[in-house]
Amino acid sequence: MSTPSSRPSPDALLEEANRERRGRLKIFLGAAPGVGKTYAMLQDAQARRQEGVDVVVGVVETHGREETAALLAGLDLQPRASLVYRGRGFEELDLDGLLRRRPGLILVDELAHTNVPGSRHLKRWQDVDELLEAGLDVYSTLNIQHLESLNDVVERITGVTVRETLPDGVLHKADDIELIDLPPLALIRRLNEGKVYVPDQAQRALHHFFSPGTLTALREMALRQAAERVDAQMMRYMRTHAIAGPWPTRERLLVCLGRGPQALRLVRAAKRAAERRASPWIALHVETTADQAVSEEEKDALSAALRLAEQLGGESAVVQGEQIADEVLAFARERNASLIMVGRTGARSGRWRGRSRLSAALLRRARGIDILVVAGEDGPSPWPRLAWLPREREGWRGYVFAFLLVAAITGAGLVIDLWLPAQGLSMAYLAGVLLVAIRHRLGPSIFASVLGVLALDFCFTAPHFTFRIHDTHNLVTVGFFLVLSIVTSNVAARIRQQVDMARTSNRRVVNLYDFNRRIAGAAGLDDVLWAVVHHVAATVGGQSLVLIPQGETLSVMAGYPPEDALDDKSLAAARWAWDHGSPAGRGSATLPAADWLFLPMRTGRGPVGVLGIRLGAGQSLIAPEQGRLIETLADQGAVAIERTTLVADIEKARLATETERLRTALLSSLSHDLRTPLVSILGAATSLSAYDATLSTRQRLDLVQTIQEEAERLNRFVQNLLDMTRIGAGALKPRTDWVDLSDIVSAAVARASRMLRRRPLRLDLDPLLPLMALDPVLMEQVFFNLIDNACKYSPEGTAITVWARRRPTHVVIEVCDLGPGIPEADRERVFDMFYRVQAKDSQTAGTGLGLAICRGIVEAHGGRISAQSGINDAGTCIVMTLPAGEEPAVPDQGDGDGQNPDH
Repeated sequence: MSTPSSRPSPDALLEEANRERRGRLKIFLGAAPGVGKTYAMLQDAQARRQEGVDVVVGVVETHGREETAALLAGLDLQPRASLVYRGRGFEELDLDGLLRRRPGLILVDELAHTNVPGSRHLKRWQDVDELLEAGLDVYSTLNIQHLESLNDVVERITGVTVRETLPDGVLHKADDIELIDLPPLALIRRLNEGKVYVPDQAQRALHHFFSPGTLTALREMALRQAAERVDAQMMRYMRTHAIAGPWPTRERLLVCLGRGPQALRLVRAAKRAAERRASPWIALHVETTADQAVSEEEKDALSAALRLAEQLGGESAVVQGEQIADEVLAFARERNASLIMVGRTGARSGRWRGRSRLSAALLRRARGIDILVVAGEDGPSPWPRLAWLPREREGWRGYVFAFLLVAAITGAGLVIDLWLPAQGLSMAYLAGVLLVAIRHRLGPSIFASVLGVLALDFCFTAPHFTFRIHDTHNLVTVGFFLVLSIVTSNVAARIRQQVDMARTSNRRVVNLYDFNRRIAGAAGLDDVLWAVVHHVAATVGGQSLVLIPQGETLSVMAGYPPEDALDDKSLAAARWAWDHGSPAGRGSATLPAADWLFLPMRTGRGPVGVLGIRLGAGQSLIAPEQGRLIETLADQGAVAIERTTLVADIEKARLATETERLRTALLSSLSHDLRTPLVSILGAATSLSAYDATLSTRQRLDLVQTIQEEAERLNRFVQNLLDMTRIGAGALKPRTDWVDLSDIVSAAVARASRMLRRRPLRLDLDPLLPLMALDPVLMEQVFFNLIDNACKYSPEGTAITVWARRRPTHVVIEVCDLGPGIPEADRERVFDMFYRVQAKDSQTAGTGLGLAICRGIVEAHGGRISAQSGINDAGTCIVMTLPAGEEPAVPDQGDGDGQNPDH
């Protein structure tokens, strides 16, 4: 059951948040072909369609099964993309078409399929992953033999090498897995009935892949994979909802690894135990500060043990902490482990090194978890650091340890004194005092000092076995020993405190590093706020939220666990912290009756928000060291929030600048380029009105032609503006029909006849050009704009060439002139609105919209357009590439005798 202080796992909640951004993937998993995966997928899809979901079939392979094909009725089919490879045509999933349509559910069969070379992705599962990243839901099917980790196992069982595989992570990322199971005999019966393969293939399959034993083994692997997936979902649910484990639905083994050669033995023992129980297992090492002082050989031995665990199919993990038993139990409950395996050295080594204390501590506190103690060999303990760590309960244990240690030194001295004079025995007592100080701090070490002085005086100072001292030299020795032992114990205790301080400082640095890493990877404001609140909540072991002003009020923008409302006292404290820039609320000097403590989040530019903290159950006030850490987190969070605000401000400024540039360009075009034809029209009309009686017929005709040409020029400018508006709004939809490209070019040339009076035009169109699906009106506008552009920027008398050739899947068209050309740096920018090469702006009139309109129309037809240098770098060629689809079938007109079946 969940305890009152239990909190959801931040990582689990973050994983759930990331899953919400992606589409949902459901995989119909089977042990072998023919079990009915596609049939079950289509049944589920039909049910979703009846619920009102827009279901689209991306790829479904029925393999000629009538009952499966019948389930496609009523489902929309997305046409597949056509690809040519080695002279043959293939059809693959139309990824771009599905992304444009964005249906509610997409059916993609055979997830492990390998795409034809030339596709965007090598594998179909990568196509599916892109659909999921776009937020689209997908149903797919998969056979167990296609998992990469099982490839060699399947080959040994079936004798068949499976070529198409996918990473196991694809299956692990699935939101739902539905196991489609069929007993081996039922599947063989379907095979004999021709419902899986055609008869010849079925007979071959019966002798190889579809034997009862093979199908049973594949079925077991499929069931195991499905069970592991359900187990992973249960663990994610437990972490997300802060449920304390273990839930013994499935046995999971955790083996504790220390340093030394026994670690390898424990890994192998854990592997054997996990195999007997058919359960997953984890190798865990608890890292303490003492690990920094171990030898390289011991570090290498531990690393080798962790690598061996992974090689044997287990999982390895390293956690930091000082109370090893607590860390092991916390990790076991987090990972839902039901069995903990711990090694034990020989009895003497175990008692001295403290190894037995770990197993004893686990046995005392591991409620609901079984402990398996593996006997080892005498030798160095793999857990020597246990002897140097503070115990959970100091109290009388430290004094007992000091008494026993002094007694042991005294006993050893008495034994030695029987044969040899025990000279310098005070150094042995001093070493014992130092050991007690390191292990049990100051109190027990002073007790050991006094006890050592008394033992030295009573047993080894003449007269023996009395506390009287006759020799002054001995008296001085005992006095100096007492002083030295007390000083030594005090120094050792201070070193111990410094180690604890260094450990705390290291934890703080690690905490800040992890926080900076999280907020550095956050892109938007919501991601930054989420990182701040859940990291602060994890640090204080309580709740956290961030308030940001929205107009005149402070609003809760993020909370962990989710919190969107505060009581009046807490809101008043938050407002005070925002207005005055200092802490307020619980534990502070201002409004301490509030349940929350609020800290201002400010940068050099001023306040950006308020950080709220509520401690968990059993906590009253924040410790000073923890308070400094939280203030640092608040400052770092404020900088991250300001960063996202600055990014938004920069984007707004960029948009404003771009808008101003377009406005200026538009006004320039209206004031200059559109005014020029108006002036010509007004001048010609005024001449006709004022001098009509004196003008000859030829002069009147010239003035009328001027008015007509300039009016047409003005109309083209206005039409370009309207077309560009439609393109920018996405309202340009080509009305395609099967047309002859030469007809469109001829119409554009006739329309531009006046511009071509002083320039020769060369038409070089392939006579074998196919009929193309184009909008004739829009494409005529494209060719007219290109011819107009070529006439503007090329000298009179130079030729303009229109060239077109057919390619296997498209048609290439070029419109070339012999003008000065376009610099390479400007060849892409000339397709932007209102952009013209600066060298020409003062010489040639134009709005700078012609090429932008051409690009919009060509891309609306699924083509591409670019500017390139002409032949021998002379002039400019505008190159278009348009798709050439399959030509429509021409109806049979018959032979005129009335036998045409269409009539």
